[in-house]
Amino acid sequence: MADVTDIPDSDPFDAIVDAPFDSALSERYLVYALSTITARSLPDLRDGLKPVHRRLLWTMRQLKLDPASGFKKSARVVGEVIGKYHPHGDTAAYDAMVRLAQDFSLRYPLVEGQGNFGNIDGDNAAAYRYTEARLTKTAMRLMEGLDAGTVDFIPTYNNEEEEPEIMPGLFPNLLANGASGIAVGMATNIPSHNVAEIVDATLEVIDNPHVEHARLMEIFKGPDFATGGVVPESAEVISHAYETGRGSFRVRGRFHAAEAEKDEDKAAGIERLGGGQWQLVISEIPYQVQKGKLIEQIAAAIADKKLPILEDVRDESDEQIRIVLVPRSRNVDPELLKESIYKLTDMETRFGLNLNVLDHTRTPMVMGLKELLDNWIASQIDILQRRSQHRLDQIARRLELVEGYIIAFLNLDRVIEIIRTEDEPKPVMMAEFKLTDRQAEAILNMRLRSLRKLEEMQLRNEKDELLKEQDELEKLLGSPARQRTRLKRDLNALRKEYGEDTALGARRTTIEEAAPAVEFSMDAMIEKEPVTVILSQKGWIRGAKGHLPLDQDFKYKEGDGPAFVLHCQTTDKLLLAADNGRFFTLGADKLPGARGFGEPVRNTLDIEASAQIVAVVVHEEGKRVLLAASTGKGFAAVTDELLAETRKGRQVVNLPGDAELRVVRPIEKGHDHVAVVGENRKLVVFNLEELPQMARGQGNKLQNYRDGGLSDATTFTMGEGLSWTMGGKEGRTRTEPEMWQWKVARGGAGRLPPQGFPRDNKFG
Repeated sequence: MADVTDIPDSDPFDAIVDAPFDSALSERYLVYALSTITARSLPDLRDGLKPVHRRLLWTMRQLKLDPASGFKKSARVVGEVIGKYHPHGDTAAYDAMVRLAQDFSLRYPLVEGQGNFGNIDGDNAAAYRYTEARLTKTAMRLMEGLDAGTVDFIPTYNNEEEEPEIMPGLFPNLLANGASGIAVGMATNIPSHNVAEIVDATLEVIDNPHVEHARLMEIFKGPDFATGGVVPESAEVISHAYETGRGSFRVRGRFHAAEAEKDEDKAAGIERLGGGQWQLVISEIPYQVQKGKLIEQIAAAIADKKLPILEDVRDESDEQIRIVLVPRSRNVDPELLKESIYKLTDMETRFGLNLNVLDHTRTPMVMGLKELLDNWIASQIDILQRRSQHRLDQIARRLELVEGYIIAFLNLDRVIEIIRTEDEPKPVMMAEFKLTDRQAEAILNMRLRSLRKLEEMQLRNEKDELLKEQDELEKLLGSPARQRTRLKRDLNALRKEYGEDTALGARRTTIEEAAPAVEFSMDAMIEKEPVTVILSQKGWIRGAKGHLPLDQDFKYKEGDGPAFVLHCQTTDKLLLAADNGRFFTLGADKLPGARGFGEPVRNTLDIEASAQIVAVVVHEEGKRVLLAASTGKGFAAVTDELLAETRKGRQVVNLPGDAELRVVRPIEKGHDHVAVVGENRKLVVFNLEELPQMARGQGNKLQNYRDGGLSDATTFTMGEGLSWTMGGKEGRTRTEPEMWQWKVARGGAGRLPPQGFPRDNKFG
């Protein structure tokens, strides 16, 4: 029994290092970031694969799941991958494999799936215990040469297995299938492209290493998405994106009616139904857009009355996408309907190009198209050299044996005699015939049936062929020009397999600059209907259908009451002015219904809690309003310049200290004078021309005060006189025709108003 007083030689607490937290954290985070960038999220430009995809393909090859063999359960593949090569979750590995099998995700699928691998509607794949998979011909193309010494093999995470560093095949997978990923501090987003165009551009770079980017873009048109569609951008926009490696372009779905009689109707997606009726057909949707979500967006736009020109949307898809749009009437402009669908739904999306990849040194960098092709060509030349050198080594080893066999045949009787008489025939043979150890061993291991005369002739023929091949390979390795020629020959063979005339190689995405858009305004989409706007004192707003009497008794919450009631149309914009000088815009079509008490206007607009709404004005083009603050300053403004595009509103009247906006009153046509009354009950009248017109500011002094501030202001026509509302239930109006005696220059102190002017100093 060990002595309890024994003390271990090393204390685990001795391993604790005292270090500043920030530096320790930064060092560890940097390691994590680099790992994410180089071993997870960014593709290698040489094979276009991330580690998880490379390990999936390698595992399936190890399981002999080639296109000619049968399928195996996806669970078997995923288990092998996460057990031997990729120590991550099974869901992540299976999701990556599913994407490799989806023909709507990958332009050239690398996995052939059997079972439910998801669909373009957005439904997920079945669990991996239900599905089966095997490799496609494209995947085999990508892995060609793995047994020919073309790439280095690296140990797996536990050093029990080996995996290839990259896939050596000639298939240009990076550009052909694209990639997307988010790392730490950087991301990549590469669309798929047409293999025939990639090969043509590569051949151009091989023939002319100094080729201009403009020439490359004549050959290399741009993206070719798995789901087809249209890229409605100019050649200049696309060219600039590929020159710098960064940019973006729009992607649209396609309207196409295969059953239409006229070619122009087919191209426009219009199906004629007779009697002048027609419908639009969507045959392709933008890349990475779920069909179910797109239909939901269109249906929501109809329900929200954002698309009153559209009656219905139907999904008639089978293997092919067919979404039918039914217009509300035959008089609807098809182009206007298309433009509205593009703007309101994901029928038009934007793809951000970011050619951020890992080069041969595993360094992330953004490359333009020319630089990308240069690097890929260099990697393929390196693979060609490795393959050739590997074959040369094989030939040298085989020639050594063949020459030994020939020596044995020339001295067959003596060889047999040595074998029969000598206890150790191997050293005797090596000494007598100058054989190597491998040659002597091979001769001793020959079978008797190999001693035919025919065998000697075959050996001599094999030697001649091997020497000829050896000579060709040595010439190939010694000549960069021959290497480029061989690469061009192999690329041309690949192009035939993926040419424009093949089902897989035909271009799917159309790249054409869109015609000028049909003039489209969201306001034009709103159905015009009369509405009565009701805003309470506590800021609850609602819209009642029709023009109801403004003096009607509307219901309000307990403790609340009326503030503003006015008539407008659903197509109108409402300007809400707060006493802090900020103006807010609200569409009359977006008002909650009047069945209840409405909703707080602050749910829709970011109005400060301390601010009060002092006016609601219906916007009309060119409409002028008088704005006046408690300071006695003011100006005229056009409502076009007061509209706000965001819920935060627009600051229009600048107010010092505790000052507040008191007056927001429309200036009617024909008005030529301004009347201002102060809290001191002094009235001043001056010409409307003296009032400055501004879009923002404090304005000019309208009336001068010793004490107090401005109470109210209005505009009127001098010839008709100034009117104001009298007190009492009748709401009588009084007009004073002789106002010339109150007229002074703007900014005057004024005098007491006419007899009978309201005691609250308001014009009403």
